Amino acid sequence: MSDYLLAIDQGTTSSRAIVFNAQGLPVARAQQEFKQYFPQDGWVEHDGEELWQSTLQVCRAALEQGGFEASQIAAIGITNQRETTLVWDAITGIPIYPAIVWQDRRTADYCAELKAAGHEAAVAANTGLLIDPYFSGTKLRWILNNVADARERAERGELRFGTVDSFLLWRLTGGKSHKTDATNASRTLLFNIHTQQWDAQMLELLEIPASLLPEVLDCAADFGTLEADLLGAPIPVLGMAGDQQAALIGQACFQPGMVKSTYGTGCFMIQNTGATPVTSKNRLLTTVGYRLDGKVTYAVEGSIFVAGAAVQWLRDGIKLISHARDSEALAEQTGDASGVYLVPAFTGLGAPYWDPKARGAIFGLTRDTGIKEIVTAGLQSVCYQTRDLLEAMRQDGAAEPSALRVDGGMVENNWVMQFLADILGVPVERPEVTETTALGVAYLAGLKAGVYRDLDEIAGHWQRQQRFDPRMDPEHRSKLYHGWLDAVQRVRSEG
Repeated sequence: MSDYLLAIDQGTTSSRAIVFNAQGLPVARAQQEFKQYFPQDGWVEHDGEELWQSTLQVCRAALEQGGFEASQIAAIGITNQRETTLVWDAITGIPIYPAIVWQDRRTADYCAELKAAGHEAAVAANTGLLIDPYFSGTKLRWILNNVADARERAERGELRFGTVDSFLLWRLTGGKSHKTDATNASRTLLFNIHTQQWDAQMLELLEIPASLLPEVLDCAADFGTLEADLLGAPIPVLGMAGDQQAALIGQACFQPGMVKSTYGTGCFMIQNTGATPVTSKNRLLTTVGYRLDGKVTYAVEGSIFVAGAAVQWLRDGIKLISHARDSEALAEQTGDASGVYLVPAFTGLGAPYWDPKARGAIFGLTRDTGIKEIVTAGLQSVCYQTRDLLEAMRQDGAAEPSALRVDGGMVENNWVMQFLADILGVPVERPEVTETTALGVAYLAGLKAGVYRDLDEIAGHWQRQQRFDPRMDPEHRSKLYHGWLDAVQRVRSEG
């Protein structure tokens, strides 16, 4: 049997496909960016057909680049931008509305109504989540209430809901498979993380017909089989996890207390808490880390909405740089103490603030301020936000991490990684394979396919490429961070 595994990584700004060998090393890859749509302030959408077509094209391109036939692939794993919401026709598979992206804030007023009505405690108890526009449930309700005939069609069983994983699976299997995994389900606001079932109380509260929902499976399971004509041969889909949980697996954070932080469009820090769900007192999320053989491993998570997207904005929005990689040289020229703070609350603030109405700002501008200071402040903002999450975990009584394992596109920037270690006061470890999101679902698919025996074997493949140790003076660290906290307070909607 072939030991090659195909990982589909459908992200917020691009779709990727990577072929991994049994040692967890990438041997072929392809990537394609797609368009972002911003129809109103705080609204973010994707075209579902673009998500599908870009995914199919990168799968074909990765196989072609590596010289692989589809028959050489043992299994497929799917990882995805979480919470992004699609509703499609149960016969044709065509979405009835654009995908509402996880960053979208259009349901902020409705979420405020739910909070005012006193629902937050029950929602947190059942789902582990806070009431926020981030999650899928209120997005789904918005589609049902705002697209012509959508609610009536849903009641008749003519429509299907899914996060991006479910939508892609539906298309890959020719409409034969309407399924998701426990990690993606746990981010919908509709799933009870204790019973591991769709939650009747939440469905009633958000007015969601149960017929819309996919079947929930373990992260390594038989999700269905790829239609042979798509890539040239049928391939089983055997792994699935939301992108941040997939990265937790790709970073081999299998022991309680281990922490990883992923720097993509947003930044997401997850700590493995083992078999027990831990309730945060500091507005972090309790979520499913992964579920294997029916056994749930829980995690706490802090979510930052804008990380790499801040660099993208510096490049594409205000055109201060031509390439993301240019930011490293500018930061090296600037140093860490220009006094400029960029708070990238373009779509509100995530954890631990959860302020959907906050908006971005730049503080500390002087006549000396130029491009390099603003770009450096954008990079620093990602590290400061990570410190916010670590502080929340510390206040929740979490064990101090011996190191933070990092991944995602931004971790290639050595200046950012050193500043991150400095501002956290914690060593930062960058792995040999930084595409850990894709690697995580390749591991899950390989686990189900028999390529790997168990998690211990997978953990044995993790290798550190570089370690960044803190070297900043504690007093300087404290001064910089307090400047950040002051800047954040100024952009808060109730600040």
